Amino acid sequence: MLVPCYNEGVAVAKVVKDFHAALPNATIFVYDNNSSDGTVKAARAAGAQVHSEPHQGKGNVVRRMFTDVEADIYVLVDGDATYDAPSVRRMIARLLDDRLDMVVGARVHREQAAYRAGHVAGNWLLTGFVRQVFGQAFSDMLSGYRVFSRRFVKSFPVLSGGFEIETELTVHALELGLPVAELTTPYYARLEGSASKLNTWRDGFRILRTIVKLYRSERPLPFFSAFGAALAIISIGLAIPIVFTYLEQGAVPRLPTAVLSTGLMLLAFLSVASGLVLDTVTRGRRELKLLAYLAHRAPGEERRRN
Repeated sequence: MLVPCYNEGVAVAKVVKDFHAALPNATIFVYDNNSSDGTVKAARAAGAQVHSEPHQGKGNVVRRMFTDVEADIYVLVDGDATYDAPSVRRMIARLLDDRLDMVVGARVHREQAAYRAGHVAGNWLLTGFVRQVFGQAFSDMLSGYRVFSRRFVKSFPVLSGGFEIETELTVHALELGLPVAELTTPYYARLEGSASKLNTWRDGFRILRTIVKLYRSERPLPFFSAFGAALAIISIGLAIPIVFTYLEQGAVPRLPTAVLSTGLMLLAFLSVASGLVLDTVTRGRRELKLLAYLAHRAPGEERRRN
């Protein structure tokens, strides 16, 4: 089990104890991300193995976790004591029974203090945007409570450095068509004295930027075709009065506009051509990801063999 933490000493100790009770045979790894409030000492006292990641940001912590830890099943949960530990047994059972690669804990707010209107609205908007672009699979894309198979973890290229990591995990699963599921789980308010490191506007824009970048890299043909279509429409709009003038007078009095219209149309064709080339490259990258994914055994395979 993997727990990223940032100045959450008391909360992390509670998380470790709660998940030890829910999964007594699991090894719990706490990754400290430059905390300064006794998190390391509290986590070790609670029975966790503590490691550190000096590069700031949740994405950097998850990258280090996925690289270091060897396991058949991975549970990733934020170290803020807001997620329900007993739900992990249902999530793992669903992963094994249905041979899934990721199960997401969709948050159901149980306390008024846990409900932050800005975060909920942002999550709804971003989840809806991803649903339109990559397909529908989740209602809570930004949940920090997930269970993974080994083949998902070891084939996932972590590229983001911050809170965009949940978006990247979601898009990776949807883009490759991996078997995934979502289970509802209670979501509680933070412990007294604990504060969220997530900034609604700053991190919301970073997540939106990540979605656009992923759309560009994973769907290059529609992305660049949209730019090409926009440039072509502008070019045609500029060219229409020039054509009518030429038909009436036999001359092109607005030469700069004609040159601009021609240039925009050439850029439109170049944009579409770039999309076609990048689409071929993306298909090759996707095949490599699938090969890396298929190199690992399916979840629960050892259990069925025995």
